[in-house]
Amino acid sequence: MSSVPDTKVVRAVPTEEFVQLFSRSQRRLFLHILAQVSNPADAEEILQDTNVVIWSKFEQFQQGTNFIAWSFQIANFEVLKFRDKRRSSRLFFTDELCDVIAREAESMHDDLDLRRAALNECLQKLRPQDRELIENRYAPGNKGKGVAEDVGRPINSVYQSFGRIRKTLYECVSRRLKPSVR
Repeated sequence: MSSVPDTKVVRAVPTEEFVQLFSRSQRRLFLHILAQVSNPADAEEILQDTNVVIWSKFEQFQQGTNFIAWSFQIANFEVLKFRDKRRSSRLFFTDELCDVIAREAESMHDDLDLRRAALNECLQKLRPQDRELIENRYAPGNKGKGVAEDVGRPINSVYQSFGRIRKTLYECVSRRLKPSVR
């Protein structure tokens, strides 16, 4: 009777950094895919397939490199696979057009990140009461009328304040982005 050694397969586990990068990338990844297929249901399906591939290849990701670029590349391949499966459809975009859209969407994401960072900095420079007014206005479910009631001011006065604050934020963001805008 021969005895076979008990061998256990040990699989690597994603690092905490990888899991965080993966989690933070989901919205951008979805929007990147959506820009190429235009149907949210299809984009969700492709995102799920992309996530499966990302998880299966996590060991290939090199820490310290650009996770978004790496995951976008995987998504692009998944979009191509999806389109190949759907070729029989009457309407589809050429691979070249989808590549152009993917590149544009990626560059737009970078620009949006810069704008978001500039807006956050500009929000911090507002007077506390102006910042609070804007934060209340853009809180989920709030509208101008509700904010006016909350602060006990006439609605016209609050709308004028919104206009002034938006203009201030727009000018601040524009100044911050001026050196980096192409």
